[in-house]
Amino acid sequence: MKYLLLIGDGMGDWPQAALGGKTPLAAAETGNLDFMAQNGTLGLARTVPEGMPPGSDVAIMSLMGYNPQGILTGRGPLEAASMKIETAPDELVFRMNLVTLGHEGDSHYMRNHAAGNIPSEDAAELVEALAKELPLTEGQRLFSGVSYRHLFTWPGMKPADVPSIPPHDFRDQEVSHLLNDPAAKPLMDLAKASWEILGSHPVNRKRGAEGLPPANSIWLWGPGLRPQVKTYQERWGVTGATVSAVDLIKGLGILTGLERIDVPGATGWLDTNYEGKVKATLEALEKYDYVVVHIEAPDECSHQGLLDMKLKAISEFDSKVVGPLLSAMPRFGEEFRILAACDHFTPLELKTHSAEPVPFILYSSTVGELKPSGLTYDEANAASTGVLVDPGAELGHLLFGQEK
Repeated sequence: MKYLLLIGDGMGDWPQAALGGKTPLAAAETGNLDFMAQNGTLGLARTVPEGMPPGSDVAIMSLMGYNPQGILTGRGPLEAASMKIETAPDELVFRMNLVTLGHEGDSHYMRNHAAGNIPSEDAAELVEALAKELPLTEGQRLFSGVSYRHLFTWPGMKPADVPSIPPHDFRDQEVSHLLNDPAAKPLMDLAKASWEILGSHPVNRKRGAEGLPPANSIWLWGPGLRPQVKTYQERWGVTGATVSAVDLIKGLGILTGLERIDVPGATGWLDTNYEGKVKATLEALEKYDYVVVHIEAPDECSHQGLLDMKLKAISEFDSKVVGPLLSAMPRFGEEFRILAACDHFTPLELKTHSAEPVPFILYSSTVGELKPSGLTYDEANAASTGVLVDPGAELGHLLFGQEK
């Protein structure tokens, strides 16, 4: 048996007046997802347990069949695992975004949580400058990642010592109160110390001359300690790999025993190498039982409030990833199952995540194994089936069967 988990990050949304009351998922061209939904199980899954933040770390861990409650303390260590960064048991790992802050008088605004999706090469120069010039204490370390996504480690600090404030939660909002929050002072002091270093850097001067958002501040969030979990091999007897541009997914894969596959040109945006991701997935399935395929673009479009781009991102996920993989699966000469879902909602109105149960599809090549829903893939149709997987981590049992 071969297995696929196909994740369209942040595809879930609310009805849009501009789409005649449809959601982007309902309005986009999704013929391949619709085919699987019509001929498989369609329903909702609660990927964000009550009381947990609706982050991709929480939601994707659930989609992968692992309950994050009591295990996950933050996304930082997951990304560190992906980057093969060794951390001490007491070393807190933060995601460090490069962001664009706007200044109007004494007020500060989160203009872009991703610094305009700054290229990795430019970002690496900025992180190198920060590592040399920030007033770091003993043991603090910076690590360059992909685009705006980087890491900061802080030994001796605990997750409960500081709040986690995702910058994408405050897109186009004033953040002066956050910068001056006493509870977040250690983090915000570092952010403020980064302003002069980044503001005068040649990379940002060049971006300004080109009309691009400057990466003029760091923002530390998502702190956590490395979690310990059983691997897929130990739980279900399957081997596998991850195909994604995002270190979070790669890190979750490494912690659960999956091979990290890096695809040249995979960016996490609409310009990602879809063809390369499909090719890498099929090559991995020659060797392994299971592959997690993650596409970030719908989520990034939502964070920026770009309806047309979100429609394009969803349609391209369907046509350039789901369709080619669905067509190619019979070549392995084995039965297969595909679980397709978004991890969480990212409503365009909010420009950040929300915690509603997400629509999922379970499709099987085995005739008669699943009762066809007869419905296309969108939020309302998934809700109408009355199927709710809660907790969402139970999707792992639906995909693979019971644990060994």
